Amino acid sequence: MFAYYLQLGLRSLRKNPLLTALMVMAIGCGVAASMTTYSVFRATSNNPIPHKSSQLFVPQIDNWGPEDAAQNKGEPPSAMSYTDAINLMRDHRGKRQTVLYPVDLSVVPQDPGMLPFRQNSYAWYADTFAMFDIPFLYGGGWTAGDDEAHAAVAVIGRELNEKMFHGANSVGREINLNGRSYRITGVIDTWKPEPTFFDPVNTNGFDDASEVFIPFTRAVELKIGSNGNNNCNKDPGPGWDSWIHSECVWLQYWTELPSTADAEAYRQYLNGYSAEQQRAGRFHWAPNVRLRNVTEWLDYQKVVPQEAKVSLLVSVGFLLICLVNTVGLLLAKFMKRAPEIGVRRALGASRKEIYMQFLIEAGAIGLAGGVLGLLLTGLGMLGVTLVFEPDIAKLATLDTSLVLLTLLVSVLSTVVAAFYPTWRAAQVQPAWQLKSN
Repeated sequence: MFAYYLQLGLRSLRKNPLLTALMVMAIGCGVAASMTTYSVFRATSNNPIPHKSSQLFVPQIDNWGPEDAAQNKGEPPSAMSYTDAINLMRDHRGKRQTVLYPVDLSVVPQDPGMLPFRQNSYAWYADTFAMFDIPFLYGGGWTAGDDEAHAAVAVIGRELNEKMFHGANSVGREINLNGRSYRITGVIDTWKPEPTFFDPVNTNGFDDASEVFIPFTRAVELKIGSNGNNNCNKDPGPGWDSWIHSECVWLQYWTELPSTADAEAYRQYLNGYSAEQQRAGRFHWAPNVRLRNVTEWLDYQKVVPQEAKVSLLVSVGFLLICLVNTVGLLLAKFMKRAPEIGVRRALGASRKEIYMQFLIEAGAIGLAGGVLGLLLTGLGMLGVTLVFEPDIAKLATLDTSLVLLTLLVSVLSTVVAAFYPTWRAAQVQPAWQLKSN
Protein backbone atom coordinates (compact mmCIF):
# COMPACT_ATOMS: atom_id res chain seq x y z
CA MET A 1 0.00 0.00 0.00
CA PHE A 2 2.92 2.34 0.66
CA ALA A 3 3.99 2.22 -2.99
CA TYR A 4 0.38 2.84 -4.09
CA TYR A 5 -0.02 5.84 -1.79
CA LEU A 6 3.35 7.19 -2.90
CA GLN A 7 2.25 6.87 -6.53
CA LEU A 8 -0.97 8.76 -5.74
CA GLY A 9 0.99 11.45 -3.93
CA LEU A 10 3.47 11.98 -6.75
CA ARG A 11 0.64 12.12 -9.27
CA SER A 12 -1.07 14.75 -7.14
CA LEU A 13 2.11 16.81 -6.90
CA ARG A 14 2.42 16.87 -10.68
CA LYS A 15 -1.14 18.19 -11.06
CA ASN A 16 -0.21 21.54 -9.47
CA PRO A 17 3.52 22.08 -10.05
CA LEU A 18 3.50 25.75 -8.95
CA LEU A 19 2.01 24.98 -5.53
CA THR A 20 4.35 22.02 -5.14
CA ALA A 21 7.36 24.19 -6.04
CA LEU A 22 6.34 26.80 -3.45
CA MET A 23 6.16 24.16 -0.72
CA VAL A 24 9.48 22.58 -1.71
CA MET A 25 11.18 25.98 -1.77
CA ALA A 26 9.75 26.93 1.62
CA ILE A 27 10.93 23.69 3.21
CA GLY A 28 14.31 23.80 1.43
CA CYS A 29 15.10 27.38 2.48
CA GLY A 30 14.03 26.82 6.09
CA VAL A 31 16.00 23.59 6.45
CA ALA A 32 19.09 25.05 4.77
CA ALA A 33 19.15 28.07 7.09
CA SER A 34 18.81 25.93 10.22
CA MET A 35 21.31 23.27 9.11
CA THR A 36 23.96 25.81 8.10
CA THR A 37 23.91 27.53 11.48
CA TYR A 38 23.58 24.18 13.26
CA SER A 39 26.80 22.98 11.63
CA VAL A 40 28.66 25.88 13.24
CA PHE A 41 26.93 25.41 16.59
CA ARG A 42 27.64 21.67 16.52
CA ALA A 43 31.36 22.23 15.90
CA THR A 44 31.78 24.92 18.56
CA SER A 45 29.77 23.07 21.22
CA ASN A 46 31.36 19.71 20.51
CA ASN A 47 32.79 17.66 23.39
CA PRO A 48 36.43 17.34 22.24
CA ILE A 49 37.30 14.38 24.47
CA PRO A 50 33.99 12.74 25.44
CA HIS A 51 35.42 9.57 26.98
CA LYS A 52 37.49 11.55 29.52
CA SER A 53 35.87 14.96 29.78
CA SER A 54 34.49 14.14 33.23
CA GLN A 55 37.95 13.09 34.47
CA LEU A 56 40.08 16.05 33.34
CA PHE A 57 39.97 19.16 35.53
CA VAL A 58 41.28 22.72 35.59
CA PRO A 59 41.96 24.05 39.10
CA GLN A 60 41.74 27.79 39.71
CA ILE A 61 43.30 29.61 42.66
CA ASP A 62 42.61 33.21 43.62
CA ASN A 63 46.06 34.73 44.09
CA TRP A 64 44.89 38.31 43.43
CA GLY A 65 42.34 38.87 46.17
CA PRO A 66 38.67 39.85 46.45
CA GLU A 67 39.04 43.27 44.78
CA ASP A 68 40.14 41.73 41.50
CA ALA A 69 37.75 38.79 41.89
CA ALA A 70 34.84 41.20 42.32
CA GLN A 71 35.50 42.51 38.81
CA ASN A 72 35.12 38.93 37.55
CA LYS A 73 31.93 38.12 39.50
CA GLY A 74 33.91 36.56 42.32
CA GLU A 75 35.80 34.14 40.07
CA PRO A 76 39.53 33.44 40.46
CA PRO A 77 41.85 34.17 37.49
CA SER A 78 41.44 31.82 34.52
CA ALA A 79 45.18 31.12 34.46
CA MET A 80 47.67 30.22 37.18
CA SER A 81 50.87 31.79 38.47
CA TYR A 82 54.19 29.97 38.20
CA THR A 83 54.44 29.72 42.00
CA ASP A 84 51.07 28.00 42.40
CA ALA A 85 51.58 25.75 39.38
CA ILE A 86 54.93 24.46 40.61
CA ASN A 87 53.58 23.92 44.13
CA LEU A 88 50.67 21.86 42.77
CA MET A 89 53.03 19.85 40.56
CA ARG A 90 55.23 19.18 43.59
CA ASP A 91 52.30 17.96 45.73
CA HIS A 92 51.08 15.70 42.87
CA ARG A 93 47.55 15.03 44.16
CA GLY A 94 46.10 13.88 40.81
CA LYS A 95 46.62 10.67 38.85
CA ARG A 96 48.32 12.73 36.14
CA GLN A 97 49.02 16.44 35.91
CA THR A 98 50.64 19.04 33.74
CA VAL A 99 51.39 22.74 33.44
CA LEU A 100 51.39 24.11 29.92
CA TYR A 101 51.78 27.32 27.98
CA PRO A 102 52.24 28.28 24.30
CA VAL A 103 55.86 29.00 23.43
CA ASP A 104 57.36 31.02 20.60
CA LEU A 105 59.50 28.54 18.66
CA SER A 106 60.92 28.72 15.16
CA VAL A 107 61.92 25.61 13.25
CA VAL A 108 65.30 25.98 11.53
CA PRO A 109 65.48 23.53 8.58
CA GLN A 110 68.70 21.69 7.77
CA ASP A 111 68.19 22.57 4.13
CA PRO A 112 69.95 25.92 3.61
CA GLY A 113 67.45 26.71 0.87
CA MET A 114 64.58 26.81 3.38
CA LEU A 115 63.95 29.74 5.66
CA PRO A 116 63.12 29.28 9.38
CA PHE A 117 59.41 29.19 10.07
CA ARG A 118 57.18 29.34 13.13
CA GLN A 119 54.88 26.57 14.31
CA ASN A 120 52.22 26.46 16.99
CA SER A 121 54.20 25.09 19.93
CA TYR A 122 53.57 24.17 23.56
CA ALA A 123 55.68 23.46 26.60
CA TRP A 124 54.21 20.88 28.98
CA TYR A 125 54.99 17.80 31.09
CA ALA A 126 55.30 14.16 30.01
CA ASP A 127 51.96 13.24 31.65
CA THR A 128 50.12 15.32 29.06
CA PHE A 129 50.35 12.77 26.26
CA ALA A 130 48.65 10.00 28.21
CA MET A 131 46.28 12.36 30.02
CA PHE A 132 44.90 13.80 26.76
CA ASP A 133 45.07 10.45 24.91
CA ILE A 134 47.25 11.95 22.19
CA PRO A 135 47.78 9.40 19.36
CA PHE A 136 51.28 8.67 18.03
CA LEU A 137 52.35 7.79 14.52
CA TYR A 138 55.92 6.99 15.58
CA GLY A 139 57.56 6.69 18.98
CA GLY A 140 55.97 8.34 21.99
CA GLY A 141 56.29 11.16 24.47
CA TRP A 142 59.33 11.88 26.59
CA THR A 143 59.60 10.52 30.14
CA ALA A 144 59.20 12.01 33.60
CA GLY A 145 62.98 11.64 33.90
CA ASP A 146 63.34 13.94 30.89
CA ASP A 147 61.18 16.49 32.69
CA GLU A 148 63.42 16.34 35.75
CA ALA A 149 66.59 16.56 33.65
CA HIS A 150 65.30 19.51 31.59
CA ALA A 151 66.19 17.37 28.58
CA ALA A 152 66.47 18.77 25.07
CA VAL A 153 63.77 16.50 23.63
CA ALA A 154 60.74 17.23 21.50
CA VAL A 155 57.61 15.69 20.02
CA ILE A 156 56.48 16.91 16.62
CA GLY A 157 53.25 16.66 14.66
CA ARG A 158 52.54 14.67 11.55
CA GLU A 159 52.37 17.72 9.28
CA LEU A 160 55.76 19.01 10.45
CA ASN A 161 57.22 15.52 10.07
CA GLU A 162 56.03 15.45 6.46
CA LYS A 163 57.60 18.84 5.85
CA MET A 164 60.93 18.14 7.52
CA PHE A 165 61.45 14.41 7.05
CA HIS A 166 59.11 13.56 4.15
CA GLY A 167 56.90 11.45 6.42
CA ALA A 168 59.65 9.00 7.45
CA ASN A 169 60.08 7.76 11.01
CA SER A 170 62.06 10.62 12.55
CA VAL A 171 62.30 9.24 16.09
CA GLY A 172 65.86 9.72 17.35
CA ARG A 173 66.69 12.40 14.80
CA GLU A 174 67.42 16.01 15.66
CA ILE A 175 65.35 19.11 15.01
CA ASN A 176 66.60 22.69 15.38
CA LEU A 177 64.29 24.93 17.41
CA ASN A 178 65.32 28.53 18.01
CA GLY A 179 68.88 27.60 17.11
CA ARG A 180 69.09 24.68 19.58
CA SER A 181 69.07 21.00 18.78
CA TYR A 182 66.33 18.73 20.18
CA ARG A 183 66.08 14.95 19.94
CA ILE A 184 62.71 13.77 18.60
CA THR A 185 61.06 11.14 20.82
CA GLY A 186 57.80 10.81 18.92
CA VAL A 187 55.61 11.96 16.04
CA ILE A 188 51.97 12.68 16.85
CA ASP A 189 49.36 11.41 14.45
CA THR A 190 46.63 13.85 13.44
CA TRP A 191 45.45 15.49 16.69
CA LYS A 192 43.36 18.63 16.56
CA PRO A 193 40.67 18.62 19.25
CA GLU A 194 37.82 21.00 18.51
CA PRO A 195 37.34 23.07 20.54
CA THR A 196 40.96 23.36 21.73
CA PHE A 197 39.94 22.39 25.25
CA PHE A 198 43.42 22.33 26.79
CA ASP A 199 44.01 26.06 26.24
CA PRO A 200 40.84 28.05 25.45
CA VAL A 201 42.25 31.06 27.33
CA ASN A 202 44.88 31.66 24.63
CA THR A 203 43.07 30.26 21.59
CA ASN A 204 39.43 31.18 22.34
CA GLY A 205 38.81 27.49 21.71
CA PHE A 206 39.83 27.42 18.04
CA ASP A 207 43.29 27.39 16.52
CA ASP A 208 45.47 25.56 14.05
CA ALA A 209 46.92 22.24 15.19
CA SER A 210 50.07 22.47 17.32
CA GLU A 211 53.10 20.78 15.77
CA VAL A 212 55.92 21.14 18.33
CA PHE A 213 56.01 20.17 22.01
CA ILE A 214 58.95 20.47 24.43
CA PRO A 215 59.32 19.87 28.18
CA PHE A 216 58.02 22.67 30.39
CA THR A 217 61.15 22.50 32.52
CA ARG A 218 63.35 22.96 29.46
CA ALA A 219 61.37 25.99 28.30
CA VAL A 220 61.60 27.65 31.69
CA GLU A 221 65.31 26.91 31.95
CA LEU A 222 65.90 28.57 28.58
CA LYS A 223 63.63 31.47 29.60
CA ILE A 224 61.33 31.01 26.61
CA GLY A 225 58.51 33.49 27.09
CA SER A 226 54.83 32.80 26.73
CA ASN A 227 53.26 33.22 23.31
CA GLY A 228 49.88 33.66 24.97
CA ASN A 229 48.19 35.84 27.56
CA ASN A 230 50.12 37.24 30.49
CA ASN A 231 48.04 39.06 33.09
CA CYS A 232 49.49 40.89 36.09
CA ASN A 233 47.65 42.78 38.81
CA LYS A 234 50.80 44.80 39.56
CA ASP A 235 54.24 45.40 38.10
CA PRO A 236 56.25 42.16 38.44
CA GLY A 237 59.59 43.96 38.27
CA PRO A 238 62.42 43.62 35.75
CA GLY A 239 63.85 40.35 34.48
CA TRP A 240 62.73 36.78 33.98
CA ASP A 241 63.11 35.64 37.59
CA SER A 242 61.04 38.54 38.90
CA TRP A 243 58.32 37.72 36.39
CA ILE A 244 57.94 33.99 37.01
CA HIS A 245 58.01 34.45 40.79
CA SER A 246 55.44 37.25 40.67
CA GLU A 247 51.67 36.93 40.94
CA CYS A 248 51.27 37.21 37.14
CA VAL A 249 49.02 34.46 35.75
CA TRP A 250 49.99 32.88 32.42
CA LEU A 251 49.88 29.09 32.84
CA GLN A 252 47.19 26.47 32.29
CA TYR A 253 47.08 23.61 34.77
CA TRP A 254 45.35 20.26 34.16
CA THR A 255 44.95 17.24 36.36
CA GLU A 256 43.32 13.83 35.84
CA LEU A 257 40.93 12.73 38.58
CA PRO A 258 39.26 9.39 37.67
CA SER A 259 36.39 9.43 40.18
CA THR A 260 33.98 11.81 41.87
CA ALA A 261 35.66 11.06 45.19
CA ASP A 262 39.03 12.00 43.71
CA ALA A 263 37.60 15.30 42.47
CA GLU A 264 36.11 16.10 45.86
CA ALA A 265 39.37 15.27 47.61
CA TYR A 266 41.26 17.49 45.18
CA ARG A 267 38.83 20.35 45.79
CA GLN A 268 39.47 20.03 49.53
CA TYR A 269 43.20 19.98 48.83
CA LEU A 270 42.91 23.26 46.88
CA ASN A 271 41.09 24.89 49.79
CA GLY A 272 43.74 23.58 52.17
CA TYR A 273 46.54 24.83 49.92
CA SER A 274 45.00 28.31 49.73
CA ALA A 275 44.54 28.36 53.51
CA GLU A 276 48.22 27.41 53.88
CA GLN A 277 49.23 30.33 51.62
CA GLN A 278 47.04 32.59 53.73
CA ARG A 279 48.76 31.45 56.92
CA ALA A 280 52.14 31.98 55.28
CA GLY A 281 51.21 35.62 54.63
CA ARG A 282 51.10 35.38 50.83
CA PHE A 283 47.30 35.58 50.61
CA HIS A 284 45.36 38.01 52.81
CA TRP A 285 41.92 36.62 52.03
CA ALA A 286 39.90 33.47 52.50
CA PRO A 287 40.43 30.61 50.04
CA ASN A 288 38.65 31.14 46.73
CA VAL A 289 39.15 28.16 44.43
CA ARG A 290 37.36 26.38 41.59
CA LEU A 291 37.66 22.95 39.97
CA ARG A 292 36.01 22.48 36.58
CA ASN A 293 35.99 19.54 34.19
CA VAL A 294 36.36 19.90 30.41
CA THR A 295 32.75 20.73 29.55
CA GLU A 296 32.36 23.04 32.53
CA TRP A 297 35.62 24.79 31.63
CA LEU A 298 34.61 25.33 28.00
CA ASP A 299 31.24 26.64 29.12
CA TYR A 300 32.87 28.99 31.63
CA GLN A 301 35.24 30.28 28.94
CA LYS A 302 32.22 30.89 26.65
CA VAL A 303 33.84 28.96 23.81
CA VAL A 304 30.54 28.70 21.92
CA PRO A 305 30.22 32.14 20.22
CA GLN A 306 27.15 34.14 21.16
CA GLU A 307 26.46 34.74 17.47
CA ALA A 308 26.29 30.96 16.94
CA LYS A 309 23.54 30.65 19.54
CA VAL A 310 21.63 33.65 18.22
CA SER A 311 21.95 32.54 14.59
CA LEU A 312 20.70 29.06 15.45
CA LEU A 313 17.63 30.46 17.24
CA VAL A 314 16.90 32.85 14.35
CA SER A 315 17.26 30.10 11.75
CA VAL A 316 15.02 27.71 13.70
CA GLY A 317 12.46 30.50 13.92
CA PHE A 318 12.72 30.95 10.16
CA LEU A 319 12.16 27.21 9.68
CA LEU A 320 9.02 27.40 11.84
CA ILE A 321 7.71 30.28 9.71
CA CYS A 322 8.36 28.21 6.58
CA LEU A 323 6.48 25.29 8.14
CA VAL A 324 3.51 27.52 9.01
CA ASN A 325 3.39 28.61 5.37
CA THR A 326 3.62 24.96 4.33
CA VAL A 327 0.66 24.13 6.59
CA GLY A 328 -1.43 26.73 4.78
CA LEU A 329 -0.39 25.51 1.34
CA LEU A 330 -1.03 21.87 2.24
CA LEU A 331 -4.42 22.76 3.71
CA ALA A 332 -5.42 24.54 0.50
CA LYS A 333 -4.12 21.66 -1.61
CA PHE A 334 -5.79 18.90 0.40
CA MET A 335 -9.16 20.63 0.82
CA LYS A 336 -9.29 21.30 -2.93
CA ARG A 337 -9.38 17.53 -3.31
CA ALA A 338 -12.45 17.12 -1.10
CA PRO A 339 -14.54 15.54 -3.91
CA GLU A 340 -11.83 12.96 -4.52
CA ILE A 341 -11.67 12.21 -0.79
CA GLY A 342 -15.47 11.87 -0.64
CA VAL A 343 -15.50 9.35 -3.48
CA ARG A 344 -12.67 7.32 -1.91
CA ARG A 345 -14.48 7.28 1.44
CA ALA A 346 -17.72 6.23 -0.26
CA LEU A 347 -15.88 3.36 -1.94
CA GLY A 348 -14.72 2.09 1.46
CA ALA A 349 -11.47 3.91 2.24
CA SER A 350 -11.05 4.47 5.98
CA ARG A 351 -9.82 7.65 7.62
CA LYS A 352 -6.61 5.81 8.48
CA GLU A 353 -6.01 5.22 4.78
CA ILE A 354 -6.65 8.92 4.04
CA TYR A 355 -4.11 9.80 6.72
CA MET A 356 -1.57 7.42 5.20
CA GLN A 357 -2.06 8.75 1.68
CA PHE A 358 -1.69 12.43 2.55
CA LEU A 359 1.14 12.01 5.06
CA ILE A 360 3.14 10.00 2.51
CA GLU A 361 2.47 12.77 -0.01
CA ALA A 362 3.76 15.31 2.54
CA GLY A 363 6.81 13.14 3.14
CA ALA A 364 7.57 13.23 -0.58
CA ILE A 365 7.39 17.03 -0.48
CA GLY A 366 9.69 17.00 2.55
CA LEU A 367 12.19 14.76 0.79
CA ALA A 368 12.25 17.06 -2.23
CA GLY A 369 12.65 20.03 0.11
CA GLY A 370 15.50 18.22 1.84
CA VAL A 371 17.35 17.70 -1.44
CA LEU A 372 16.96 21.40 -2.22
CA GLY A 373 17.99 22.17 1.35
CA LEU A 374 21.21 20.19 0.87
CA LEU A 375 22.11 22.28 -2.17
CA LEU A 376 21.34 25.51 -0.33
CA THR A 377 23.22 24.30 2.75
CA GLY A 378 26.28 23.70 0.59
CA LEU A 379 26.01 27.28 -0.67
CA GLY A 380 25.44 28.46 2.90
CA MET A 381 28.76 26.93 3.98
CA LEU A 382 30.49 29.30 1.57
CA GLY A 383 28.82 32.29 3.17
CA VAL A 384 29.43 31.35 6.81
CA THR A 385 32.56 33.54 6.85
CA LEU A 386 30.32 36.59 6.47
CA VAL A 387 28.85 35.93 9.92
CA PHE A 388 31.57 34.12 11.89
CA GLU A 389 35.30 34.51 12.42
CA PRO A 390 37.40 32.53 9.89
CA ASP A 391 38.73 30.12 12.58
CA ILE A 392 35.13 29.25 13.48
CA ALA A 393 33.62 29.39 9.99
CA LYS A 394 36.04 26.78 8.66
CA LEU A 395 34.63 24.27 11.16
CA ALA A 396 31.30 24.20 9.32
CA THR A 397 31.38 21.12 7.09
CA LEU A 398 28.74 19.25 5.13
CA ASP A 399 29.58 15.72 6.23
CA THR A 400 27.55 12.52 6.01
CA SER A 401 25.88 13.02 9.38
CA LEU A 402 24.72 16.53 8.42
CA VAL A 403 23.39 15.27 5.06
CA LEU A 404 21.32 12.59 6.79
CA LEU A 405 20.15 15.02 9.48
CA THR A 406 19.10 17.55 6.84
CA LEU A 407 16.97 14.99 5.02
CA LEU A 408 15.52 13.66 8.27
CA VAL A 409 14.60 17.11 9.59
CA SER A 410 13.07 18.05 6.25
CA VAL A 411 10.87 14.95 5.99
CA LEU A 412 9.84 14.86 9.66
CA SER A 413 9.07 18.58 9.88
CA THR A 414 6.95 18.40 6.71
CA VAL A 415 5.06 15.34 7.93
CA VAL A 416 4.39 17.06 11.29
CA ALA A 417 3.24 20.19 9.44
CA ALA A 418 0.86 18.01 7.39
CA PHE A 419 -0.98 16.57 10.40
CA TYR A 420 -3.54 19.38 10.67
CA PRO A 421 -4.29 19.60 6.92
CA THR A 422 -4.53 15.80 6.82
CA TRP A 423 -6.89 15.77 9.80
CA ARG A 424 -9.10 18.31 8.07
CA ALA A 425 -9.06 16.24 4.88
CA ALA A 426 -10.00 13.09 6.80
CA GLN A 427 -13.07 14.85 8.25
CA VAL A 428 -14.66 15.24 4.80
CA GLN A 429 -18.15 13.70 4.80
CA PRO A 430 -18.69 11.42 1.77
CA ALA A 431 -22.42 12.05 1.64
CA TRP A 432 -22.03 15.84 1.40
CA GLN A 433 -19.48 15.55 -1.38
CA LEU A 434 -21.59 13.07 -3.36
CA LYS A 435 -24.72 15.26 -3.04
CA SER A 436 -22.84 18.43 -4.00
CA ASN A 437 -21.42 16.70 -7.09
